[in-house]
Amino acid sequence: MENTFIPFIPKTYPESEMLVRSQDFYALMDKRRTVRDFSDKPVPKALIEQLILTASTAPSGAHKQPWTFCAVSDPAMKTKIREAAEKEEYTNYHGRMSDRWLEDLAPFGTNWEKPFLEIAPWLIVVFSRSYERVDGEKRNNYYVNESVGIATGMLLTAIHQAGLVSLTHTPSPMKFLQKTLGRPENERAFLLIPVGYPADEVRVPDIGRKPLEEVGVFYDPSS
Repeated sequence: MENTFIPFIPKTYPESEMLVRSQDFYALMDKRRTVRDFSDKPVPKALIEQLILTASTAPSGAHKQPWTFCAVSDPAMKTKIREAAEKEEYTNYHGRMSDRWLEDLAPFGTNWEKPFLEIAPWLIVVFSRSYERVDGEKRNNYYVNESVGIATGMLLTAIHQAGLVSLTHTPSPMKFLQKTLGRPENERAFLLIPVGYPADEVRVPDIGRKPLEEVGVFYDPSS
């Protein structure tokens, strides 16, 4: 089957403007923080829809777009998710996690209780799809974790850019999310992301990010 190609007209800028734009965007994103204290202030569904559409612009293996974003605002369903998540988290904090893991988590003040799962106005559960059913035939997707990971990063960026806060929550194992949300067998929970406004008073750990020389390696003869 032949592909159809269309013209691509990129948006370009002078180099000086490109640098300023990249610096401004870095300054914006450097303010992004993981937040666990949410307000219950409502967030319009239309905004959540736009965030999901932005995430869905991510590249994916063979353009299969192997993701589903389940947005949950129903209080009863959020309660079910919290109860199931806390059950797994209690087990994690009381036996599954190694001493080193618990030691690394200690500075963040986390525990098995997850009230934000009910307080945040929206929970976005990201599912990966390992295959599709087309006319009864099973067709595998490609680079699924890589594709869904990129899309999730773009979702987190869009959430921050819109002026909301989020948390990447991984109540491992997450199979309960597939059952609770009635997702098909080809979907697996990838990440649970509470989304909303921050609470009136929020405190976050006083941590920094690695400098460029620790995260970037340049093979550049001019430097």
